[in-house]
Amino acid sequence: MQILEHIHLSVNSLAATEVFLAAAVPELKRRGGGDSEIYGPWVHIGTDNCYIALTEVKGSQSPPELRHIGIVVEDIDALMTRLSAAGFEPADASAIKGHPYRRRVYYIDGNGLDWEFVQYLTEDPALRNDYSQ
Repeated sequence: MQILEHIHLSVNSLAATEVFLAAAVPELKRRGGGDSEIYGPWVHIGTDNCYIALTEVKGSQSPPELRHIGIVVEDIDALMTRLSAAGFEPADASAIKGHPYRRRVYYIDGNGLDWEFVQYLTEDPALRNDYSQ
């Protein structure tokens, strides 16, 4: 069962987050976009089943209450290579080897949004969700 359908964020620059996500997760595609008379420029970036909605609001900053946005990836090393080639370096890579069943790395995009990428090393939910380490 899928629960999360989308998240909607205001950003200073659509292009900054769209470029970051295209490098990080090429499987995410632009599903739609436009320029609303009321809300301004917007895009939906995602898959057939879920997406990230972005609306451009000049002067927007990442809300301090938003700690990070987590995305599951199949190969964290490939992700890091793609992001490095696009000019992004990890904000925190301390959790790359901190757990036997998952690897995590954090990046900040051009709008100041904090993204956590997780690679699970097992399909076993009990091991994936082990927080003792």
